[in-house]
Amino acid sequence: MPLINLPAFAPDLVADLERLGTERVDTPVIQPADPFLDMAGEDLRRRIFMTESETGKSLCLRPEFTIPVCLRHIETATGTPKRYAYLGEVFRQRREGSNEFYQAGIEDLGEPDVARADARAVCDALDVLARRLPGTTLSTVLGDQAIFEAVVAACGLPAGWQKRLVHAFGNQAQLQKLMADLSDPTPSGVFGPEVDRLAILGKLDDEATLIAHIDETMEATGYSTNASRSPADIARRLREKMELANTRLDSRTLALLREFLALEVDLAEAPQALAAFAGKAGLVLGEALVRFESRVMALREAGVDPAGITYRAAFGRPLDYYTGLVFEVGPAGDALVLAGGGRFDRLLTLLGAKERIPAVGFSLWLDRIASVKGGAA
Repeated sequence: MPLINLPAFAPDLVADLERLGTERVDTPVIQPADPFLDMAGEDLRRRIFMTESETGKSLCLRPEFTIPVCLRHIETATGTPKRYAYLGEVFRQRREGSNEFYQAGIEDLGEPDVARADARAVCDALDVLARRLPGTTLSTVLGDQAIFEAVVAACGLPAGWQKRLVHAFGNQAQLQKLMADLSDPTPSGVFGPEVDRLAILGKLDDEATLIAHIDETMEATGYSTNASRSPADIARRLREKMELANTRLDSRTLALLREFLALEVDLAEAPQALAAFAGKAGLVLGEALVRFESRVMALREAGVDPAGITYRAAFGRPLDYYTGLVFEVGPAGDALVLAGGGRFDRLLTLLGAKERIPAVGFSLWLDRIASVKGGAA
């Protein structure tokens, strides 16, 4: 028996989701924990309720629906495109409110027209909320991880730093710390005592010498490479750490990143603003900007006015599987998030799909919608 009550508007919500051309899907409350621990992001990982099976396999209470719906799609070998709708309980440790609450939403898998699918996700989320909350003015914030990745790549940083910055996107405190570390003129040591020791010995300067040293050390200590990394793998990682530690951001590049992250305009003006930023900075954003512009056009065609949406360059969501569009919707003038979602094109392949499946979706927080609905009543 559920410990919380399903909001009274839930049956009408299910009908709305079905009207949008979806198939209702359910997933078990008990889920394998590894996919969430590997892909769900640091913030969500901290709040998962863990347990284990009789055989010691790590399990968890379902903390969200995107990963379970995608796993089910892969397991049932269902073709695409496919639109799934869900409604059920999720479980997360929260500072305020119940740790058990209801979410509903749509996962749109396999639609080849990415701009159209992105626009449809935003449009459907707004439509469902408007039906639940007539008379409530809604505010939408949109970001794009792909644009941030393109900016970071165009700045010419080493791949390791690009990965760290992209991973921090959506976590402002972590992102600002990484940028501060990159701009510090004096490196604060390397990434560990072993790298420091090898650097002092001069063994990081020549890869062959480093590999030979690691091989000799492993041989002398009886360390087996059968179930772990080879000396060449270890050497490559150590050299990467040295490169990361010694990379510094020049003042111009740091200023460009900060200028980009401060960008906040109406979505209708965003393509021109991004193009102007890239032109002034001498950066090529390429396909990422083309996709961004196509999404804005698709939103107009879907009947959504881009001028009513805020594009915030620094806006991301702290889940590791997002790859492009990210958005949130809430009451105007209120930080409360009623719906949020985005694009996650890499997720299904990481979960075991044999072919790349483009995907986008959104979730609705039913307890928050009910609180706004009750306040407006």
